[in-house]
Amino acid sequence: MPGEVEELTFDRRVRAAFRKHRAIVSILVLAVGFFLTILALGFFTPLSTSPPFPTINGATDHGGANYNLVFVILGPILIIVGGYLVGAYFYARRRFEHLMLTKSKAEFLRNLPEVEELLWDLTQADEVRYQKKLADLRLRR
Repeated sequence: MPGEVEELTFDRRVRAAFRKHRAIVSILVLAVGFFLTILALGFFTPLSTSPPFPTINGATDHGGANYNLVFVILGPILIIVGGYLVGAYFYARRRFEHLMLTKSKAEFLRNLPEVEELLWDLTQADEVRYQKKLADLRLRR
């Protein structure tokens, strides 16, 4: 029927939520990476004898399963991924804001492909701002 709204699938809802909260997710990934790396350093370095690491190490090393080994591998990987996500988001945000504040129609047209590429790293609200800017400058895309 023409009046019905189509229900979004689970993966589309996850993608939309990730895109909407991209800054928070990328900072969270970076913070978890740092936390896991600190836990790993607290187990494999002389820090293991200073508080609060003996208590934490007792909880993560159950004799048979030593989760600190996972922290050694997963922590730096999450730092790299989180660092990239944070850097890419804030670079795109800064560049997009600069291009949206320009008053020159010629400069905006010259950078139009870059703006559209930056929108892949930004939120839906930024796409709406982009569409309004196109309407204000009387451009069709």
